[in-house]
Amino acid sequence: MAEITIFLLYLAAAAAFVLSRLPRTQSNARPLFPGACLLIAVGISLHSKTLYASILVADGFNLSLGNTVSMIGLELALISLIAAIQPSLRGIAAGLLVPGAFAACMTSLDSSSTAMTALVWQVRAHVLMALMSYGLLTVGTIVAIYAMLQERRLQAGQISTMNHLFAPLETTERLLFGITAAGFTGLAFTILLGLTFVDNLFAQHLAHKTVFSLLALVVFGTLLAGRHFAGWRGGRAIKLYLGGFLLLCVAYFGVRVVLEQVLHRSWG
Repeated sequence: MAEITIFLLYLAAAAAFVLSRLPRTQSNARPLFPGACLLIAVGISLHSKTLYASILVADGFNLSLGNTVSMIGLELALISLIAAIQPSLRGIAAGLLVPGAFAACMTSLDSSSTAMTALVWQVRAHVLMALMSYGLLTVGTIVAIYAMLQERRLQAGQISTMNHLFAPLETTERLLFGITAAGFTGLAFTILLGLTFVDNLFAQHLAHKTVFSLLALVVFGTLLAGRHFAGWRGGRAIKLYLGGFLLLCVAYFGVRVVLEQVLHRSWG
């Protein structure tokens, strides 16, 4: 299956990025890096082709839960390829590829989802922007976890070869807040655009999704304001980010699972 091939390509590239950062294998970093980039490029190409065939069906878009997760996985792979250009970020790039590999296996997993038909431009833009925002904020979650682990290791005075997988903590935090700002902007536009074609939040089963999305937006906005005005960083900022992402997961995946699997209903 194509999904298994993509899974193995992403994991092999992640392993190559890790080896390129470790002292014992750093001497081979020069051939490892282009090899890893080639593996990702092939994986992304195959992933895109498989996902395209699964999402674009005869009567519309098949945005099943599996396809949605897979699309976010594709975004993780793309961002990891870009991040790996900076040597100090190759550890994080490897961390992005692992969930991206598992997400790729979700393609076409749930084929029972109803295809979306006759999509007006607002809905298409909303869906695309939402997926891009979710993917970007997922990247931020992985970066936040890296920052949390790094901070704990520094506080405990743990110095080992594993430290080479981490970028400087200041770089990691700067990256996290940059992702937060971009994700916050994308999420805000997603919510505003979504409200333009919603007639009845309750009749269309969108009330819970909207409420949790707005709560996540408030949390991310609070984090950015705290960073700008009070210089928030470290554990407080990381926990607040993870809390916002958890709300976002509940808004989309949690509400959707309950709606489709328990109540046998759908949005719209």
